[in-house]
Amino acid sequence: MRMTQHDESSTRAFWAVAPGRGELRTEPLPAPRPDEAGVRALYSGISRGTEALVFSGRVPPSEFQRMRAPFQAGAFPFPVKYGYASVGEITAGPTELLGRAVFCLYPHQERYVVPIQALYPLPLGVSGRRAILAANLETAINGVWDAGIAPGDRVSVIGAGSVGCLAAWLTRRVAGCEVELIDINASRADIAGALGVSFALPERARADADVVLHASGTQEGLGLALRIAGFEATVLELSWYGERPVSLALGEAFHARRLTLKSSQVGSVAPTRRARWTTRRRLELALSMLTDPALDALIDSQGSFDELPQTLGALAASPGRAIMHCVCYGRP
Repeated sequence: MRMTQHDESSTRAFWAVAPGRGELRTEPLPAPRPDEAGVRALYSGISRGTEALVFSGRVPPSEFQRMRAPFQAGAFPFPVKYGYASVGEITAGPTELLGRAVFCLYPHQERYVVPIQALYPLPLGVSGRRAILAANLETAINGVWDAGIAPGDRVSVIGAGSVGCLAAWLTRRVAGCEVELIDINASRADIAGALGVSFALPERARADADVVLHASGTQEGLGLALRIAGFEATVLELSWYGERPVSLALGEAFHARRLTLKSSQVGSVAPTRRARWTTRRRLELALSMLTDPALDALIDSQGSFDELPQTLGALAASPGRAIMHCVCYGRP
């Protein structure tokens, strides 16, 4: 039996329409088909790295297709409806699902209709607000798999944005690992403390790391990663630079210390897990791990959906302290 509680025929969505400019657009909202559900958004998340590059029009043409989000509308560079961290409540669909809180890899939009299989019910103990971290935690999980982090490793994480912080928190849970979070912003020491890891400014970062996870999105941060990596260590690149070129001093100790510089990208499951893990299983794992209240410290910026064009413009131009911005949607 199916029951629909809302009959709205339109919704509002956020679109990036030009470099540094966004707008809220009204668009039709279709009725769900038998295999679909209607969702009313409660929260969505903005991890400023990737979304700032999209908003600024800095996606290179070679990546226009690979960078498409699951429910993206429009095309790069503009106009484009982009995003991948929506948490909402099912308002239309099978009766047994009505009222369920769910996560979806959907852009910033008040209401939407998607296949039921695209929805991820929130586990007990995971608040809707904290669930906006799921996509970035999935990226961090894939990075830890790609890096091959093992018990007892000395791990340095450069860049205390959302992915870097989540990677540090995740690595701390590996038995015996010593984790240092490194950032140019000294105030991130409080975040590191909340996550249970040590903190250092770049000039005080410890050397001889077994694994370095780089997530600062800067050339300087990647250069530091190569300098503090130990002999035959792995430097895992979690950053995405868009169209920016990166220059590295590979003529220094890179070869003598036999370093491995390795990329990681969430679009594919890490090779060590690919035979058994699907992307759905990986995202379900990420959601199941979001029961730790300490992670609320990463959601340090908040604003309404109506303010989103101005908010994203400000985040892209001058991100400041924000790690993860929470977009809040008003109730009907």
